[in-house]
Amino acid sequence: MTTLAISLNDAAITAVTGSRLVYQEPGFALLRDGDLVTGGRATAEARRHPRSVVNHFWRHLGVEPVQELKFRHLTPADLASRQLEEIWRSERSADGVVFAVPAWMERESLGVLLGIAGELELPVTALVDSAVACSRRAYPGRSLLHIDLSLHTASISRIAQEDGAATDRVELVDAAGLTALRDTWVAVIAEAFVRQSRFDPLHTAESEQLLYDRLEPWLETAQRSGEVRMQLEFGGHGHEAALPLLTFTEAVSGIYQSLAGHVRSLIRAAEAPALQFTRHTAALPGLVDFLVARAGGEPFVLEEAAAARGALARAAAATAGSTRLTRRLPWDQSPVEAPAAPVREAGESPSHLLHGHRALALDDEGLAIGTSLGGERGITLAADMAGVSRRHCVLRRDNGQCIVEDLSRYGTWLNGSRIERSAVLQAGDSLRVGTPGQEFRLIRVVESDDA
Repeated sequence: MTTLAISLNDAAITAVTGSRLVYQEPGFALLRDGDLVTGGRATAEARRHPRSVVNHFWRHLGVEPVQELKFRHLTPADLASRQLEEIWRSERSADGVVFAVPAWMERESLGVLLGIAGELELPVTALVDSAVACSRRAYPGRSLLHIDLSLHTASISRIAQEDGAATDRVELVDAAGLTALRDTWVAVIAEAFVRQSRFDPLHTAESEQLLYDRLEPWLETAQRSGEVRMQLEFGGHGHEAALPLLTFTEAVSGIYQSLAGHVRSLIRAAEAPALQFTRHTAALPGLVDFLVARAGGEPFVLEEAAAARGALARAAAATAGSTRLTRRLPWDQSPVEAPAAPVREAGESPSHLLHGHRALALDDEGLAIGTSLGGERGITLAADMAGVSRRHCVLRRDNGQCIVEDLSRYGTWLNGSRIERSAVLQAGDSLRVGTPGQEFRLIRVVESDDA
């Protein structure tokens, strides 16, 4: 039996069969003069004809008309169908199709996907969670977090490792995908050309397209060498500009910091996490180093097309029902042979919790927060505050770290993300209990600016 595995991350819709990579194109669609094309051909015209291109149809796969004016007679389902048709046209000999489904694809979208597959006569045998499909080996002594970016959304999945890989919890970060990052970096590069060569590559659609076409190799060079010298030939003239890697990371530090916050919310205190990155995510300038510095842990970079290859390799284990999303798969590769990684402290440990105008010291004895603490040292909140338990959470110092332990049934929120039972705190963090609740700030008090 020949099986075709298709990964639906719209950063690169990917198809593999056997050992062959048969398709890898972004989730773009171009409509010009009545002709609809998808993938790389659409991407190549995205800046020249921005009103004729859309790239969010996989993220919002449904049957309502597309909002862009030129596409209003079409639906996201129509555009996704065209891209799947291009893949299927050359691989009709496959006896079965397995989809690796990103975490942001909702139940209704899965129904639409199966409807499209039925119309195209794709013999779907399984739907598999992408993060689980990627996770083919255990990390003994470590918790496992899978980090991936699509065009518009970042997904961070905590993977349970008992008897195989299974989805435990997922954090989705919208407006933190590749599109936002690329647009920011193009703006930075354009500014560098203006300053260094008096050439504005955003002045025309043609030169703007050149920037986007060259962006990926420039980013690769910056990541590898610590800086990049960029050259553009346009209008019969050559233009040059240079930028260090630090400029690229600083430009998107807000997005990176948001990702780090979501990663940290999934790491329990005293855990040593393994941070598993898809290949294209790990290639983003400075991202891996940034997350390791902010969240701790050890990074592991997956092979190219890991979701499709992982789904293909374990297709037989995922065929319990083609209309039901598989969130658990057995390991099919040997575990990572390494001793348990030590817990690595990331960031600066706080010394106090700010409550209003008071700074409360954090020590080994602990500081509790709740509506009824029974004489325990802490902060007593109003009894009628929604979403707050009598003894909601406790902050304490432990082995040089400051941790928060959630004792409630409502949850405790670190920098806007619900923590996974406990978490390590850093100076500058915000902690929230209740809905909308009470927010606290973690600070570090020092004796002088040089301390």
